[in-house]
Amino acid sequence: MRNYIVFTIIVSLSYIVQAQNANPYKTRVYNNIKIAVKKANDVEQLSLRDQHLFNMPKEIGDFRALKFLNMMGNSLESWNYDIFNLKLLEVLIVKKNDLKYIPEEISKYQNLVRFNISTNKITALPETIGELSNLRFLHLSFNDLTSLPESISNCRKLEVLELDNNQLRFLPHELTQLYDLKTLDLGYNQFYEFDSDWLLIKGLKTLNIEHNNLVALPNEIFKLSKLETLILNNNKIEVLPESIGELPNLELLILSNNTLTKLPDNLSDLKHLKTLILKGNNFSNSEIERIKKALPYCKVYL
Repeated sequence: MRNYIVFTIIVSLSYIVQAQNANPYKTRVYNNIKIAVKKANDVEQLSLRDQHLFNMPKEIGDFRALKFLNMMGNSLESWNYDIFNLKLLEVLIVKKNDLKYIPEEISKYQNLVRFNISTNKITALPETIGELSNLRFLHLSFNDLTSLPESISNCRKLEVLELDNNQLRFLPHELTQLYDLKTLDLGYNQFYEFDSDWLLIKGLKTLNIEHNNLVALPNEIFKLSKLETLILNNNKIEVLPESIGELPNLELLILSNNTLTKLPDNLSDLKHLKTLILKGNNFSNSEIERIKKALPYCKVYL
């Protein structure tokens, strides 16, 4: 069952992963810094992932035409500030390192579309993160964040915000100004309530709040009318509001490992629901039969 859930999530978010890869059909992808530096003015894509680097290359600032830079899977602990001379950079991946902070100079990346700094040791974001006016994808998973700056609301083009596996208890109200946000991942944090502010992010298509401490959903959940994927497994939810049946575009609903004994009576109104995962709850045999009958075209996993 766990493998199925992982597979389902991967498929639904595959476009996010694909967009992080260099495109060898566009321009050459250099993997060797010594070779790349000989053509520094022409290099647009540089991948230095998994090369056992402890420091960012001293030549990194020489690649003025660089648009894609991947330094994932090294042992970087600090920044070479020459990296902020790369004014054309669109994709920066420093995932799986040992970075503890993000410099304020991050604001110099006015063309940055994707920033992946997940799986580091980041405890806070600089206020200048809000100056990344073209940022669409921000990956902050597996860090030590306890809060976000209000300025993040200035990243008005943001579509994907991954915050899972941090230490978050709340989000700033200003997040509601991210009108283009489609994916919000809050899994594995410390949320005890479903913040009513999240209902104002009307464009959301994927909302993940798995492995938190939620006990209920708001009756106004129907306001997230564009929602296609809702992941709520491993919380403490006892009852779902009837209004969950008013999510017309919902295709995937994961509710496993809560304390549910019954689902709403209007379950059959979820006409587009394709997958419902309910394992680890307390449904009676009669309720299980009712659920299956109400959703004849939906795969139900119990």
